[in-house]
Amino acid sequence: MKTIRRLESEVRSYSRSFPVLFEKAKDAFLFDADGNRYIDFFAGAGTLNYGHNNDHMKKKLIEYLETDGIVHGLDMATVAKEELLLKMESIVFKPRNLDYKIQFTGPTGTNAVEAGLKLARMVKKRSNVISFTNGYHGLTMGSMSVTANAYYRDEAFINRSDVSFLPYDGYLGKDVNTAQYMRRFLEDNSSGVDIPSAVILETVQGEGGIRVASDEWLREVESICREFDILLMVDDIQVGNGRTGHFFSFERSGIKPDIVTVSKSFSGYGLPMSLVLFRRELDIWKAGQHTGTFRGNNLAFVSASVALDYWKDDRFSKDIFRKGTILSDRLHAICARYPQLNAEVRGRGFIYGMAVDPPEIAREISMECFKNKLIMELAGARNNVIKFLAPLIIPDEVLMEGLDILDASIGSVLKNR
Repeated sequence: MKTIRRLESEVRSYSRSFPVLFEKAKDAFLFDADGNRYIDFFAGAGTLNYGHNNDHMKKKLIEYLETDGIVHGLDMATVAKEELLLKMESIVFKPRNLDYKIQFTGPTGTNAVEAGLKLARMVKKRSNVISFTNGYHGLTMGSMSVTANAYYRDEAFINRSDVSFLPYDGYLGKDVNTAQYMRRFLEDNSSGVDIPSAVILETVQGEGGIRVASDEWLREVESICREFDILLMVDDIQVGNGRTGHFFSFERSGIKPDIVTVSKSFSGYGLPMSLVLFRRELDIWKAGQHTGTFRGNNLAFVSASVALDYWKDDRFSKDIFRKGTILSDRLHAICARYPQLNAEVRGRGFIYGMAVDPPEIAREISMECFKNKLIMELAGARNNVIKFLAPLIIPDEVLMEGLDILDASIGSVLKNR
C-alpha cells in the first residue's frame, strides 16, 4: 500500500476503504497478497454479477486470444460483434418484444449516458432534461449535470441550467405521489420547468441508497412522458444485467423505455463496455457523429456473448429471486435483533441496502466487516446505507457465511460503542 499512497492520486477511493493489496479473485472471493480470503459483497460496484474470473467466459476469452481474434476494432464489423448482436436480438430483445437499435459507446457507463442524452436532445430539439433527487448517472460533464449527489457536483463548475430535478418516488413521503407532482410542473407553463427532451431515471437508485421506485410510479411516469411527448430514458447500468432478478430492471413494471443505458456487468467479465439501446425510429445519428476509440472492445463482446447464455431460459432468473429472498429475510432478522440501529431494509431482486441511524455506525460496521474479511460498500447521500451487491452466482453457503460475518460485526460495533 505504500506504493499506492505515494504514487496514486488522492482521488482514489476504494483502496482507502479496503486498504490491502489484492492479488487474485475467483467467483465470490478476493485474495490479498498475503493469501487472506475475503467474501465479496461488492462485486466491483455491480460490475461482476457473474463473479470473478467466470470459468465459462475465461475459456472463451483464452480461445479467442489464441486464434489472434480482433481485440481493438473501433466500430469495424467483426465476428465477435456480429455474434453479440445476434444473441442480443434472439435472447434479450425478441422474448421481451423490444425493437431496439444498439449503439456501442465504450468504455464506461458515463459514456452511454452522455450519448443517450445527446441523442434525446437531437431527436426532440429541446435542451432540458428531467432527473430525480438522489439520482446518480456518472461524473463526466453531461452525466454529472443529471446527477443529484452534491458530493460529486459541488466543485465541478458545470452548467446546470438544462436540467430540472424533481422528487423521486417516496422522496416527499409515502403518501405523496411525486409523479402527479411532475405532471403539475409540466402542464403549467409558468412552473419554471420547460418541457424536456427526456426524463432520466433509475428504477432502483443504487448510489442514492437503494431506493426502489414502485411499479405504479414507473408506469405513471411513462404515461406522463407519452402524454407530453418526452423520451423516457432508463439508466440500467448498475441495476440491469439481472441485478433485480430480470435482465432489465424495468421489466416487472411493464414499461418500455425509449432509451436504455447499459454497462458494468453487461460484459460479464469486468471488461470495459457500455452501450445505448433505443427505439429504432430514434436512430437519427449521422455516420461518425458520436465516436469513441474504445467502443469496439472485442474481448468484451466475446465475454458478453457468453454472459447472455445465462438468459436463454428462466432458470437463472428464478435462482436470483430465490437468493434475494434468503438475503431479504436474513437482513430483516438482523435488523430485528439490533433495534438500536433504527435500520430499514430496502431493495428487490438481489440488490439490497440496510439504512442505519446514526450514519457513522454504517462506516464502523463496514470497517468491522472488512476486518473480518467481508467486503461491502456504503451508499446514500449520508453514506448511511450498507449496500449488498454480491455476485449473482454466489453459492448459498458463501452468502450465509457473509451474512454471519455481518451479524457478528454489527454486534461487535454496538458492544464497543
